[in-house]
Amino acid sequence: MTKKERALRACEVLERIYPEALCALHYQEPYQLLIAVRLSAQCTDARVNLVTPTLFQKYPTLQDFADADISELESVVKPCGFYRMKAKNIKEMAEQLLTKYHGVVPDTMEDLLALSGVGRKTANLILGDVYGKPAIVADTHFIRITGRLGLTNSKDPVQVERDLRPLVPPERSSDFCHRIVWFGRDTCRARKPQCNGCPMSDFCPSFPEN
Repeated sequence: MTKKERALRACEVLERIYPEALCALHYQEPYQLLIAVRLSAQCTDARVNLVTPTLFQKYPTLQDFADADISELESVVKPCGFYRMKAKNIKEMAEQLLTKYHGVVPDTMEDLLALSGVGRKTANLILGDVYGKPAIVADTHFIRITGRLGLTNSKDPVQVERDLRPLVPPERSSDFCHRIVWFGRDTCRARKPQCNGCPMSDFCPSFPEN
């Protein structure tokens, strides 16, 4: 089986298990997704989802984030860790969106990467979820599972993204990434993967090892 055939099989399996490819982070506005992803760095999505309701209630508009007192913003995002840098990035990002993009989250990789605190993982998530464009979000779950499936030999997010783009159909790529996250939590865990009964065991090259 080629890598592309294995990737297609993985797509099919995950689509059957998770018919609704939902983002694990809760948000209503595109800029809120930008903020939530920034908070998720070195923090669980579950914790971010506990913090963002209070955060978005206290700062209901992009202008409110731009005008925020930095110490107050830090206190709200503190449970997510690295709160000083995250609060700084969020405030700067809000200012940039308002002054340069008229309050609209941009729809190109280049413009997204120009925003404070935004890397390729965040940019790809925005492109896929907000704008419906092909996207490979190479987070820790994605890197681990695609590695176990033999689709990449790299741990570097940028290289993993490059390796997977030709393997996953563009129109399925964004949803595939979301499904991988859920699969990584439910079955293919970092420490104790649930290999017995895994729906991918018949084509996963790591199955005999585990």
